[in-house]
Amino acid sequence: MSSTTELIKELREKTGAGFLDCKKSLEDNNNNIEESIEALRKKGLAKASKKSDRAAIEGAVGFYSNEYITVLIKVNSETDFAAKSDTFLDFLDSLGNLVLENKTIIDEEQFLKLKFENGTVQDYFNSMIAKIGENLILNDLLIKENKNSNYSFYIHNSYRNNIGKIISIIEYSTNDNNSEIEALSKNLCMHIAAMKPDSRDINDLDKNLISNEEKIQKELILNSGKPSNIVEKILEGKMKKYFSEVTLLNQSYILDQDRTVRDIIKQYSKYEYELISFDLINL
Repeated sequence: MSSTTELIKELREKTGAGFLDCKKSLEDNNNNIEESIEALRKKGLAKASKKSDRAAIEGAVGFYSNEYITVLIKVNSETDFAAKSDTFLDFLDSLGNLVLENKTIIDEEQFLKLKFENGTVQDYFNSMIAKIGENLILNDLLIKENKNSNYSFYIHNSYRNNIGKIISIIEYSTNDNNSEIEALSKNLCMHIAAMKPDSRDINDLDKNLISNEEKIQKELILNSGKPSNIVEKILEGKMKKYFSEVTLLNQSYILDQDRTVRDIIKQYSKYEYELISFDLINL
């Protein structure tokens, strides 16, 4: 997530103002949060009630798919009570279905500008905020184009069969999408939801992230007083452990701790099974 998106999210949580209003206010005030809040208040766009000043940290994630695209969408609310209500869940479903009807890859800003009934999606959000009585925030919108791959997903703490607090999804290819493969794929999704890896493999990790971790670990080793001639060897072990924690294929498989996810997938080589990518959205 970009720093600009993070600032917009923070400003929305603090003011209850709409996505586009927050984006413009930040642009007009050089990304200064306090000045942006003041500007929104002067325009009457920042909500004054104590209720809307509370952070929207509850909510739900929804899964939607058709022949064109697969969608994960997260909307935050202030309370778990609201997130479990049919009013909120119907709202989330309507948003997900609207993305499916659009059939194209769009970002959050474009989505909020889409026409909906007599206004826009942003107007729809505003009307639901008034109806539910809580601040509601579109926090994540992931859209994947359906090509020749297969998808599997898992929902943890489900409110409906396509909505919950955590949703993980994998994209994979195989020469035979049989019951064995479907079970494997579902179990991998469960593993991802539980272990929350940062990337599929080491090569998929951000190079700056790896470099920073190496610097931190090396400094810790040096500060511990270890002889300089074994620092690199210790560092190698530390980084191996780090990769086994943050990369999916190198993690210990949650259903068989003695083997890695890579080892498990190799068992299905006769089906030419390949894990292409994964995504995880949670509260």
